[in-house]
Amino acid sequence: MPHHTEFTLGVAAVREFYRTKYTRLPELLTELKMARATNIFPKVIQQYQKPALLIIDEWLLYPLDESEARDVLEIVESRYHRASTIFCSQYDVPGWRDKLASPIFADAICDRIVHDSYRIVIDSTESMRKRNGIGA
Repeated sequence: MPHHTEFTLGVAAVREFYRTKYTRLPELLTELKMARATNIFPKVIQQYQKPALLIIDEWLLYPLDESEARDVLEIVESRYHRASTIFCSQYDVPGWRDKLASPIFADAICDRIVHDSYRIVIDSTESMRKRNGIGA
């Protein structure tokens, strides 16, 4: 289940008739790995390229290996200047580079994400779930 902020933004996009897709980064990486193994990678990339808004939750909760970083670059590149993407992360942008396998992939991915982007920073010591009455 998406967190409150990305859920609200996703619902607003759908209400405005924007094609929207939500995924968690671990699920996306698994799907891309399976797509490479079954030779349907280009088709899967096209599915992630199509939505006007793609929401990727749990962005870089753990470091990516080189193969995963390469696949993320394919998604980011396929959407660059074509469609909007929301990256939901508990880490600030400067910490992303350390989680992206190699400096080359890190630079390529971050350059495409950070330029022409808007950042929404939610800074709170209280859990969003607790604040919004969602669970404990």
